[in-house]
Amino acid sequence: MIEPSYLAAIQESYDTVAADYAERVKSPAELDPLSRAMLAAFAETVRVAGRGPVADLGCGPGKVTAHLADLGVSAFGVDLSPKMIELARQAYPGLRFEVGSMTSPAIRDDCLGGILAYYSTHHTPPGSLPRVFAEFHRTLAPGGRLMMAGHVGDDVCLRPTRAYGGHPVSYESHLLPADRIAAMLDRAGLVLTARLLEEPAEGANRTIATFLAQKPE
Repeated sequence: MIEPSYLAAIQESYDTVAADYAERVKSPAELDPLSRAMLAAFAETVRVAGRGPVADLGCGPGKVTAHLADLGVSAFGVDLSPKMIELARQAYPGLRFEVGSMTSPAIRDDCLGGILAYYSTHHTPPGSLPRVFAEFHRTLAPGGRLMMAGHVGDDVCLRPTRAYGGHPVSYESHLLPADRIAAMLDRAGLVLTARLLEEPAEGANRTIATFLAQKPE
């Protein structure tokens, strides 16, 4: 399958910023209470359902993948950036990390108990999100769970040129309305079970949306 051209910009950018990203991004223990609670709830539902492992898609340096493992979930990480995967393997040698894309992950049909997409779908252009969500549906086992979190907005497209210590980047970030994302998940056949909107904290200017969804049994 031919991969979309925007993936090259994401891969190159995150290869460039990988080391500084890993140092600057918070560990799950440093997240706000609501974010930690949502991750814990997701992990519990996956454990109880017992449908299979969790794929952390867009895992970066593996911090959240390792957190899921600490919560008792069988988890592995996938990321487009080889540099990020290298850092993840060095930091967590007991876990599995693979280079791959969420647009066409090398994962069998109906085999995942869960998918975590944690601040990892916002670089995907809106027109390509249905393909990503269709892959979520394909790879989840019946009854499998999805957790997706990230910033939302009113169809805002950000084009930063520097990030994480001033490194050059060429990706775009798309902040879509939460209702639009929910509708796309529904059209992909994923049933929304919970949605949390966190208003911007003091000193911040972006709303955070967390979605929990399930593939019907």
